[in-house]
Amino acid sequence: MNTQYILVMVTAPSAEVGQQIVDLLIDKKLAACVNMISPVKSSYLWQGESFEDDEVLLLVKTRAELFESKLAPAIQSVHPYEVPEIIALPIVMGSQAYLDWIGEMTQQ
Repeated sequence: MNTQYILVMVTAPSAEVGQQIVDLLIDKKLAACVNMISPVKSSYLWQGESFEDDEVLLLVKTRAELFESKLAPAIQSVHPYEVPEIIALPIVMGSQAYLDWIGEMTQQ
């Protein structure tokens, strides 16, 4: 099991905000690749109320060691939400060539 690589999920309120996050992560080499899926329908509770919104979902491929110190703070610096969704899942298996590429394309 190789958990040095992660898939980070981030929702954003629009494609414009999503693209701003994508550009930041790629420019700073905090992600090797980001997919933007749009639209996604998000249903959630916030401050005691129920909401349903159209959002975009970003799927960020990166290294685990970048998450807490660099990636999450970078996203939070431009994200308009008070509490943005920034969650990481370990990549437990993958093509070794692709995983090596993630490592090569991200900050060392």
